[in-house]
Amino acid sequence: MTTHFDRIKTDLLTKIDQGNMRPGDKVPSENQLAEQFSVSRMTARRALTDLVNEGILLRSQGLGTFVSDHRPMSSMLEITSIDDEIMKRGHQYSNRVLTQKQLLASAPQARMLGVEVNELIYSTKIVHLENNVPIQLENRLVNPSYAPQYIDQDFSSITANRYLNKVAPLTEADHVVEAIVPTQEISDALEVTLQQPCLLVSRRTFSAKGIVSFANLYHPGNRYRLGGHLDFHSSN
Repeated sequence: MTTHFDRIKTDLLTKIDQGNMRPGDKVPSENQLAEQFSVSRMTARRALTDLVNEGILLRSQGLGTFVSDHRPMSSMLEITSIDDEIMKRGHQYSNRVLTQKQLLASAPQARMLGVEVNELIYSTKIVHLENNVPIQLENRLVNPSYAPQYIDQDFSSITANRYLNKVAPLTEADHVVEAIVPTQEISDALEVTLQQPCLLVSRRTFSAKGIVSFANLYHPGNRYRLGGHLDFHSSN
């Protein structure tokens, strides 16, 4: 059932998709949307905040809310499955599994996962696509102790993030974000030139029992952003 909240989001997204609102344009205020859709200001605020968190809109304190630029944005404040991010934008998700194998941990890999050198670990490399355009190369190492069936999964039907969170629920994570120049492997996987700057998110995830996985997530800089919205005001 369509809610007032969904109606507001759909209306704004339609105007953006059809070019009626362009990057940099100011969108109606919470009060204006509340009056237009006959809803509470809280409902209007929630719709705007959701679009801000998805990177569609950009909120500027004291100035208002504006249409952001075209690149999708992933939140730095929460970890979600990339297929969810893409489908929330109303776009098509697909992926390509490049490798899915077992290997013996090198010294650096062992440190990342908190295992012994030469201990058996799992490795996957998956390209995630938005509307058939590569948006992320996911190079992931997994500790079999916490996800023993990981290597047998069909990752064309479930993302690694979604599967791992199901079998070893996430309790904490740490990550580092940096800009890089792609290697030939990254360039080929993301279909970008070797001169195209990329965004690398290195993320280690933990369950209650220990380190579950370590992933290097590569994104073309011209197709992806990271960001988020912090609200320090009371919602009353």
